[in-house]
Amino acid sequence: FSNWNEDKPSPVTITQLGATMPIDNSETTTLAGGCFWCVEAVFLRVEGIKKVTSGYTGGISKNPTYEEVCSESTGHAEAVQIEFESQVISFEEILDIFFTIHDPTTLNYQGYDVGTRYRSAIFTHSKFQYTKAKEKILEIEKTQTWANPVVTEVTELSDFFVAEGYHQNYFDNNINQPYCQIVVSPKIAKLNQKFKHKLKN
Repeated sequence: FSNWNEDKPSPVTITQLGATMPIDNSETTTLAGGCFWCVEAVFLRVEGIKKVTSGYTGGISKNPTYEEVCSESTGHAEAVQIEFESQVISFEEILDIFFTIHDPTTLNYQGYDVGTRYRSAIFTHSKFQYTKAKEKILEIEKTQTWANPVVTEVTELSDFFVAEGYHQNYFDNNINQPYCQIVVSPKIAKLNQKFKHKLKN
């Protein structure tokens, strides 16, 4: 990370637990945990989340289409970019939700969704996020939250390409669609059960 934001002025920060944390109340992070319809639907319901955008990242081509990503030829992951109020919900709390609503131990698949586009990954926007993501994975493995080792990638975000319009807020717009009922709804139910105190009113 020696070249991180070298061409930009450093934001005002404070030091916390050896990591640098932005003081600015608005932050952005990018997460991949299987189908982006699932991850988007979950985080849209969380207090402190200002915006969730479905898209593609981690690939080799510019402006990929959904069909190209599905072909597994571009290397992109389906991901969501999350803008959040850090004074309402911390990055660590976002990671807690992320590591609960998907299985971070399955390499390149979630349930019946198979392929590198469904990989588990955290695309960090700062050194602080990178440090905290690595610490969270170590914590999960130490406490054996999941029976198998975590395979979640942690890497610096490069490009993020917004997905086609029909993918945005897909669950709420297609709530009766079979995939939404069978795959997405159980993740929302888990959110409601384990993070009730973090839900929007």
